[in-house]
Amino acid sequence: MKLQYPFIQLPLTFDAAVLAAEIDALGESVWRPHPQGFPGNSALPLIATDGDPGNDDVRGCMRPTPHLQKLPYLREVLGSLQAVFGRSRLMRLSGQAEVTPHVDVDYYWRDHMRVHVPIVTQPEVSFHCGGQRIHMAAGECWIFDTWRNHKVINSADRARIHLVADTVGGSGFWDIVARSRVPGHAAPWKAAHVAPGDVASPALRFESTNLPTVMTPWELREQMTFVLDEAVPDPRLGQLHQLAGQLGRDWRALWAWHGEDEAGWSDYRARMTRFMREAEGLCQGMRLQNGLPMMRAIASLVGLVAVADDVATGKADERSGAMA
Repeated sequence: MKLQYPFIQLPLTFDAAVLAAEIDALGESVWRPHPQGFPGNSALPLIATDGDPGNDDVRGCMRPTPHLQKLPYLREVLGSLQAVFGRSRLMRLSGQAEVTPHVDVDYYWRDHMRVHVPIVTQPEVSFHCGGQRIHMAAGECWIFDTWRNHKVINSADRARIHLVADTVGGSGFWDIVARSRVPGHAAPWKAAHVAPGDVASPALRFESTNLPTVMTPWELREQMTFVLDEAVPDPRLGQLHQLAGQLGRDWRALWAWHGEDEAGWSDYRARMTRFMREAEGLCQGMRLQNGLPMMRAIASLVGLVAVADDVATGKADERSGAMA
């Protein structure tokens, strides 16, 4: 999710030692290598599609895995955030390893943010985002702007373990964010400590809907507006705006005719294919302000996810942001 600042520290702290002890009790067998095989990266799934710890997808009904059921204080930590959760995991980065620079561009990341709670860490672990560098200390709570280029470096010998909870937020969560602090900006600020037992029997909320069957014309327009507003100035942008406007009008007519009915999917797909072909011929060399190629952003946020048949065939790429 694009945020106003690279890093925001939420006004909550937790007992990292208790969290680490809970995790240690699970043993090593519950940890899984990174699905794309990135060196030094491993994960322990906490919330996954249908509660299946072997499923790394970001789509579908998100439910707690058996591992989360065995972590009572960690469930309290999640409950204190007052959010609706998508895929969430413990992320481990071994010593002398890094999360390579990347931007989270895929559809999932447009509205999701990552809440980080460092559990096992050391000062040599640094998080870089948007030209800023910070160390997230054990027990703190952070969010960051995944729309900017970011990376993590662990130059220590010991592994780093963070709780990484994906969320679109929630009214209570945004109230917490409103009381947060931005590094380098002086303002009154105080963090509340959430100790074990402070959040009794937390009622966690999980995503049940996270990808449209067919993107509505209103979301289509919003996604295209976002991408176009992020563009580096280019004399061809006027033509791209025209193509996007034509797509939006045609999509609105198709929606009035078909709605989400599967009978209309082929019509939606044909119109999107035409737009993508026309845009690709126009957008060669065009980039966004965060360095991404224009066509990659359009494809990720619209082209590959606007029609449900793309979900069924697995065309959309949700790999970005899976490491940090």
